[in-house]
Amino acid sequence: MHHSSTNSTGNTARPSRRTVLAATAGVTAALAVGGTAQAAPLDDSKLRGLISRMTLEEKVGQLFVMRVYGHSATAPDQADVDANLKEIGVRSPAELIAKYRVGGIIYFTWAHNTRDPHQIADLSNGIQKASLELPRGLPVLISTDQEHGIVARVGKPATLFPGAMAIGAGGSRSDARTFGRIAGRELHAMGIRQDYAPVADVNVNPANPVIGVRSFGSDPEAVAELVAAEVTGFQASGVSATAKHFPGHGDTETDSHYGFPVITHTRGQWDALDAPPFRAAIAAGIDSIMTAHIMVPALDDSGDPATLSRPILTGILREELGYDGVVVTDSLGMQGVRTKYGDDRVPVLALKAGVDQLLNPPNLDIAWNAVLTAVRTGELTEERLDESILRVLRMKAKLGLFEDAYVSHGGVDRAVGVRQHLIAADRIAERTTTLLVNEGGLLPLAPSEHGKLLVVGADPASPSGTTGPPTGVLAAALTGLGFTATALSTGTAPSSATIARAVAAAQDADAVVVATYNVTASSSQKSLVRELRATGKPVVAVAVRNPYDVAHLPDVPAFLASYSWTDVEVRAAARVIAGRVAPRGKLPVPVQRADDPAQVLYPVGHGLTY
Repeated sequence: MHHSSTNSTGNTARPSRRTVLAATAGVTAALAVGGTAQAAPLDDSKLRGLISRMTLEEKVGQLFVMRVYGHSATAPDQADVDANLKEIGVRSPAELIAKYRVGGIIYFTWAHNTRDPHQIADLSNGIQKASLELPRGLPVLISTDQEHGIVARVGKPATLFPGAMAIGAGGSRSDARTFGRIAGRELHAMGIRQDYAPVADVNVNPANPVIGVRSFGSDPEAVAELVAAEVTGFQASGVSATAKHFPGHGDTETDSHYGFPVITHTRGQWDALDAPPFRAAIAAGIDSIMTAHIMVPALDDSGDPATLSRPILTGILREELGYDGVVVTDSLGMQGVRTKYGDDRVPVLALKAGVDQLLNPPNLDIAWNAVLTAVRTGELTEERLDESILRVLRMKAKLGLFEDAYVSHGGVDRAVGVRQHLIAADRIAERTTTLLVNEGGLLPLAPSEHGKLLVVGADPASPSGTTGPPTGVLAAALTGLGFTATALSTGTAPSSATIARAVAAAQDADAVVVATYNVTASSSQKSLVRELRATGKPVVAVAVRNPYDVAHLPDVPAFLASYSWTDVEVRAAARVIAGRVAPRGKLPVPVQRADDPAQVLYPVGHGLTY
């Protein structure tokens, strides 16, 4: 583990509170009446005074939230130095801040920002120190995508919770609020103060390739309630939640990372289907809202993505919905926002549309200079920049960053992955596991009758919430519950030889558990299940992502949905299979028939128990 520096008590060396206050030009005193920034009335006049002392270059920098490679602010590994030089033209996070004065940094696993909690805390402190020690230095807003479920940038030993669709299956606002409070507390302890969660998209399209189980479900009002509860939990922990992706990415068959989706909802459909969760988030006091790189002709017929649409971001979000918090773009490196305009035009058009934070442009130098030039040529006014900077600084002030931007190893140890948090995640996961089929009361399995289990199936790439492939985690969990379970990974597209190997292994088992992943009409996973069924052994299927798999496997006698293949959900499914807990989840989306999608096979609210 890298430590930037530690004292004898094991806490990260951190500047004194007095140093932070001095570095922020005394603005804290104006904000922190009564001892904490959050308790104080926000004094816009003091923040405007801060803005008035900034150079134009510093103002432009405040609008950007940028990726940067490395586990350390000042001494990244050589491979990360090389990546930074190639993509950004700097060597380290500290150099990025010094050169561009960015207002925010986003952490990614693949950028090597999130090795372990102490390292993350050290990196956060190093970033804050690098910024606060500059002339007119400001605290940095550090963010990440910690949705939980299949999208989590901070892995174990942090507490990992079920994802949104699982929470939707549990249907508990209390659980959603608890999840947000605990997840927020852990992020806060590591210096991450803005989380790009929750997903407020209503997943009304089963073919949606990018949202799916990241959504709470298909019912707008149910999604709205859970979004508001999660927002309340996060923000009670001093972390700004971010509802995404406005105006709603739930009904698309195109992934905006790679293409430009078009949403064909009418204005009336948008009001009824897509808007309620965002309205609920705003009513709950959400600090930030993320835009979607999608076209919604009913809201803006110009052909522009919502991220660059003034009618959508200013006309609807600001003026109609009355939102005056921070608007952040989705990543500007995604194809959905780059299809129509060049990388130099996108940030300027986003600001003209009403955006405040420009997230992760593919080339920061091009984007930063484009905004600078737009102000110097009069396309953008400095007053327009000041509006956005004021919103960003308000959020930083609300989070207490002007008062104390630093964290400690002791704070990490008291919050991250502590026993009571892990227990809470397990209990919530148990309330989300959904039993869709249980012919003849096959489940729960008993070790006395089905002592030897074979666990086969898909082992998709592991997100941060996993210790290994789901077949292995499931087998280990079942073995711990009194069975003798053997794992055999057959992949997401098993070959005939792999299927034959699984069938041979099944001969020695009393029952077979199959992990399924995104089964389609042509998937060879269907052949795997069919041939395992032909052995005469009892077969239990667990959909480790989309519950829609059940429509393609009509002959499976027992079928569970876990909504993700992260450890917390897979282990909960094992406890349900073993009868240690009863399944309580209810489908938050309808499952349509595979042979006739106009017909519903299992409606919203379906879920068996025992």
